[in-house]
Amino acid sequence: MKRRTALIFYILSVYVFVQFIWWGFHLIELTREVSMESEQVSKRVVMIIGEGAVFLLLLVIGIWQIHRAIGKELKLSERQNNFLLSVTHELKTPLAANKLYLQTIGKRDLTKEQQNDLLKKALEENTRLERMIDNILNASRLENNVLKLEKESINLSELMTQVAQRFNAFLEKETVQFEGEKDLIVIGDKFMLETIFNNLVENAIKYAGTEETVLLYTRKNGTTIECGVKDQGTGISKEHREDIFKKFFRVGNEEIRTQKGSGLGLFIVSQLVLMHGGKVECLDNQPKGTHFKITLKHDQ
Repeated sequence: MKRRTALIFYILSVYVFVQFIWWGFHLIELTREVSMESEQVSKRVVMIIGEGAVFLLLLVIGIWQIHRAIGKELKLSERQNNFLLSVTHELKTPLAANKLYLQTIGKRDLTKEQQNDLLKKALEENTRLERMIDNILNASRLENNVLKLEKESINLSELMTQVAQRFNAFLEKETVQFEGEKDLIVIGDKFMLETIFNNLVENAIKYAGTEETVLLYTRKNGTTIECGVKDQGTGISKEHREDIFKKFFRVGNEEIRTQKGSGLGLFIVSQLVLMHGGKVECLDNQPKGTHFKITLKHDQ
């Protein structure tokens, strides 16, 4: 429906533009005929032509602005459609998996070890579902401006170490590592900062895999603190580095995508960093992968 509305708008815009030029042509022709008889009439016609030119300029500017707005709406609509496809799949997968695990435990005579293994898998699926729901709720709160900063003094180095330890415990391997200066203090919201790094690490693991090291780091740079996450995945092309922070944006077609996700994680990261008065950048990691760098103010 939106594409049809856009098409109708463009057709009408072209019609108005062509008609305006056609009227202008006839007015110029009429001016030539009238100018022979009356100099005063000729001046009035010139004035009308001048006003018409200003109107035409405003019309072109207006059409261009509406064209841009329609383009943005179409892209947002496409991202929303991708989001719905993704979320539908993301919600069904853990629910179906948990149902299968519980049915297996209930119907089969399993050893204690096998039961514990299935229960562990069910909890993992539940955790993944919980994180996705949290992201949806946080995105909604950000859109409605109801998510507020609860400021306190936070040891950022300690917080990032805890994030790394939680992921390693969940993965049962030392995939996530932390390095950097100790006791770097920032003023901010602990829940929001944890959400930022949880989303970045989860993203890194998703695209780089658990066999590659994910690095969390902090360092002081003058009056600011630089921190972030580096992975060794396939990286993100430069053409998509600005779009990845937009709500619902995911690279590629949702119908043929193999990677899980909702397209909300990096949007939430960018908004929460902005609320802390900082900035987030997507850079190349060396020798490969992606580097998300965050700059925050340092609490002296």
